[in-house]
Amino acid sequence: MKDPGIGQNTVSQKENDSVPMAYLLLVLSVLFWSGNFVVARGIHEVIPPVTLAFLRWALALVIFLPFTFRKLVRNRNLIIKHWGWIAVLSLLSVSSFSIFIYMALHKTTVVNTALVNSFYPVLIVIGSWIGFSDRITLRQGVGVIASLSGLMWILSKGQLSVLLELRFAEGDLWTLAAGASWALYSVLLRKKPPELDHFTFLAAMMVFGTFCLLPVFLWEISNTGLPRYLPKAFGGVLYVAVFPSILSFLCWNKGVERVGANRAGIFVHLIPVFSILMAIMLLGERLQYFHLPGMALIFSGIFLTTFAGGNS
Repeated sequence: MKDPGIGQNTVSQKENDSVPMAYLLLVLSVLFWSGNFVVARGIHEVIPPVTLAFLRWALALVIFLPFTFRKLVRNRNLIIKHWGWIAVLSLLSVSSFSIFIYMALHKTTVVNTALVNSFYPVLIVIGSWIGFSDRITLRQGVGVIASLSGLMWILSKGQLSVLLELRFAEGDLWTLAAGASWALYSVLLRKKPPELDHFTFLAAMMVFGTFCLLPVFLWEISNTGLPRYLPKAFGGVLYVAVFPSILSFLCWNKGVERVGANRAGIFVHLIPVFSILMAIMLLGERLQYFHLPGMALIFSGIFLTTFAGGNS
């Protein structure tokens, strides 16, 4: 007769083995989002923010729909049954977050946007605690502080007095609004209908979110006109449609489902790190003396929050 404990140990081992994969997915998602910041800032003079948000998700839907259309039709009853939560999640992520973050990148620098962006994990932790009474351990709290300290060290170029000179302008408020929207999305992601696989769920969110963006897009182009075609703009739209839209969301949703919103949120601190590495590799910028200590603090914080053992 089979020992019941053997089956339980096998399941537990599979769950433990899937955790590193979840962390890898979270790293990939923020890597692609880092590119989203760079590209959006690079084409902000060519494409207005709402237009970029709409073109991003409309093109992503066109690319993604052929692979998921049959699943959408097959699961239409489930989608109709859970349409309320799907609509809320798509409004928070596909629609609101995209508009808010592109508005921010039109109004302020990438440095200020990245600095305010660093508070997203804190908002996620607070939202999880308020909404679902999730407990944050002492080790996780230390990890968040360490990562945030490393991020601020990088952004201040090793001179913390620089932070005192920063002023929160309109763009920073848009970034905070984006952070609140994304934090709420990450916290409420546990309301995702479990019967829907990640591909079908993302496709359904794209449909809802794109239709929500459509009237705002029409309003914007009635005032600004359609953007001019430029190869740089087309390449930028194609990037944000594929990588931060389709691939990042699939990676993020799977990662959050496996390790929870609190642990996943700390990976947002990797966005400025990846941005620096992209600048070095693609733009020929040099690694500065203040980068390494900041990166060390950020990765230490992620280690404390995710990989270190213990619950206290």
